[in-house]
Amino acid sequence: MDALDLLGRVAVVTGGGQGIGLAVAARLASAHCSVAVVDVNGKNAEGTARTLADGEGKALAFTCDVSDAAMVITTFDAILGAYGRIDILVNNAGVGGRFAPIQEQTNEDWCRVIDVDLTGVFLCCRAVVPHMIERGYGRIISISSLAGKEGSPDMVPYSAAKAGVIGLTKALSREVARYNIMVNVVSPAIIETPLLNEMPDQKKRLLLERTPVGRFGPPEAVAAMVHWLASEDLSYSTGAVFDLSGGRATY
Repeated sequence: MDALDLLGRVAVVTGGGQGIGLAVAARLASAHCSVAVVDVNGKNAEGTARTLADGEGKALAFTCDVSDAAMVITTFDAILGAYGRIDILVNNAGVGGRFAPIQEQTNEDWCRVIDVDLTGVFLCCRAVVPHMIERGYGRIISISSLAGKEGSPDMVPYSAAKAGVIGLTKALSREVARYNIMVNVVSPAIIETPLLNEMPDQKKRLLLERTPVGRFGPPEAVAAMVHWLASEDLSYSTGAVFDLSGGRATY
């Protein structure tokens, strides 16, 4: 059996309506995984699910704001009701926040990023871990960022949230390893997604100059890494950070 074949598995992909989430959902569906596409934008979620179904994949759309604790519980209950199981959780939903120095960041700026990018990961993990423990199997992959490792100026809330995702991953991995639940994190540098359009051109040029391969990454590169981390082929790596930086991160 191909260890990367996900036939019979069910994956939840948050932020699955566009960008990295869309690429991840498509990649997992191509490996015969049933996918729950979760997104705060219901139309985007439905569009992804429809695209996957047209390609003979199995997918259902769910509208959810991952920063809303009650909505997360309701959504995961609905996914379990529809599929009967959850084997894989990909925490991808996130916002970039406002590009500004810390003295210009408001309380609202800070809370919005932390609530979605960090608290959302906590809420989704909390919702799914009891089910995975009961089944004795699980793969949790969270999308952090290189900003969470080295910090990014004018992005203090985002850098702090993504660093928190790394810490959450390391702690949770130690809690659940004995139940055959592997918890890892992917830290991309700049990926060509709609969020890239929110970044000032000067900052984009600077980051591109610091990237040895000379280009930004495609969402499909992240999806390929997530696919392996979501598979049975991953059996002895947990609490790890996997960089996708085009050579920027060499540590």
